[in-house]
Amino acid sequence: MSRSWTVLELLRWTSEHFASKGIETARLDAECLLAHALGTTRLKLYVEFEKPVLEEERARFRELVRRRAAERVPVSQLLGEKEFWSLPFQVTPDVLTPRPDTETLVEAALALAPETEAPLRILDLGTGSGAIALSLATERPKAHVVAIDTSEAALQIAAQNADRLRLSDRVRFAAGDLFEPVRGEEFDLVVSNPPYLARAEAAGLPPELAHEPEAALFAGDDGFAVLAPLVDQVGEVLAPGGAFAVEAGSEQVEAVAERCRRVGLEAVEVRRDLARQPRVVVARRGES
Repeated sequence: MSRSWTVLELLRWTSEHFASKGIETARLDAECLLAHALGTTRLKLYVEFEKPVLEEERARFRELVRRRAAERVPVSQLLGEKEFWSLPFQVTPDVLTPRPDTETLVEAALALAPETEAPLRILDLGTGSGAIALSLATERPKAHVVAIDTSEAALQIAAQNADRLRLSDRVRFAAGDLFEPVRGEEFDLVVSNPPYLARAEAAGLPPELAHEPEAALFAGDDGFAVLAPLVDQVGEVLAPGGAFAVEAGSEQVEAVAERCRRVGLEAVEVRRDLARQPRVVVARRGES
């Protein structure tokens, strides 16, 4: 790259390069990485197509392109950030990158817990980056949220996101397995996006997932190692009339819904994600 390159030329070359490597979002990834390397926004790229890119800027960009194409590092990790629920979240290899489909879980949770004058007690199990907990805290200003994760490293990222969003006064983070950190407490709403992939699925997954924490993805041989005890025990921390919303794989949702019924939860329903795939199970504990 000894000759002069414009913004548009770099975008075209990089998009073709990414596409040749099997990256489905080639143009989007190229735009995000170039904007990051230039310290600007994707929108500004479009009004600066003919602007020459300096050598030091190209050097930064080349390294990002190499890591994306050769190592298949997710764009979110290269940028250090991912937007979720229109909020910015810091992401690292210690946390699962928030997925758009998981916004279905947030929508379902909000529908289960309409805003009222009464304080709302929310529990987020397996919080990761804190995306779900902090999105709910943003939407429900009177809520107090407890966010649990088994990973101390993930909780550090989640706490930093809470500070950044000025929500630290209403969100408490706790390390532990399942409901152990909150035994004896009751919540009006419990939400979770637990690991639910079966170990046998690993070989067929996109290479980008190799850069994300295994513990946040895989749950035993059948994918139910966390889902099963989660459903079985959630009634112990739900207040009377309290609501439960959990994300699962599209082929697991019906089994999760049936398990909810077996443990005595009521009003069990399935919600579909943006691709119209079954994704979230919602339920309630009875009033007594």
